[in-house]
Amino acid sequence: MSKRLFVSVDLDGLGEAVAPVQEHFEAVSGLNVVDPHQTHVTLKFLGDTDPDQVPELTDELAAAVDESGVEPFETELGGLGAFPSTDYIRVVWLGVREGGEQLTRLHEAIEERTVEMGFDPEEHDFTPHVTLARLNHAGGKELVQNVLQEKDPTVGTLQVQDIRVTESVLTDDGPAYATIESFEL
Repeated sequence: MSKRLFVSVDLDGLGEAVAPVQEHFEAVSGLNVVDPHQTHVTLKFLGDTDPDQVPELTDELAAAVDESGVEPFETELGGLGAFPSTDYIRVVWLGVREGGEQLTRLHEAIEERTVEMGFDPEEHDFTPHVTLARLNHAGGKELVQNVLQEKDPTVGTLQVQDIRVTESVLTDDGPAYATIESFEL
C-alpha cells in the first residue's frame, strides 16, 4: 500500500504562535483551519509513494541536502497571503520574511532529484509559505480579503536544523503526520 509523503521544514515549537494568527479567520464560513501544531513549510509534495521507493528516496534527499549547500539557518515567519490569488482564494498562508533563499535552494535541489526519480514536477513557482487554512467556498472570501489587507503578523523565528520526510495519513479528524526520516543540514 502506498504512503502519502511530503518533504518539509517543521515549525517545531511555533504552533502556539501560529494559532493566534488563525483566530483572525474564525468567523469565515467555509474555511478549514490547519492544526497549528502540524504546520510546516512544504518543500516538495510527493504524493502516493510506493514503500519500496523510500530507501532510494532517502538517499536522493540526503544528496539533495548536500548539493544545496544550505547550512543550519534562521527563518522568520510573518505576513499573510493567499493562493492562487486574493481574488480567487483556495489557500490562506503565512509568509517567510527571512530564510526564503535557503528554503528555495533546498526546494530546487529536492525538486531536481525527485523529478529524476519519476515524481511529478511542480506545476507552479515555489513560494515558501506555511498553509494556515483552505477555503472550500467563496462565502467567506470578503472576510479573508479584509484580514489579508489589515493584518501583518510576525509569528517568530525558527532555527532550521533539518528537513523531514513526512507521511500524511488522512483521517476523519484531518491528516495525521508522522516523520519517516529527517536530514540534518
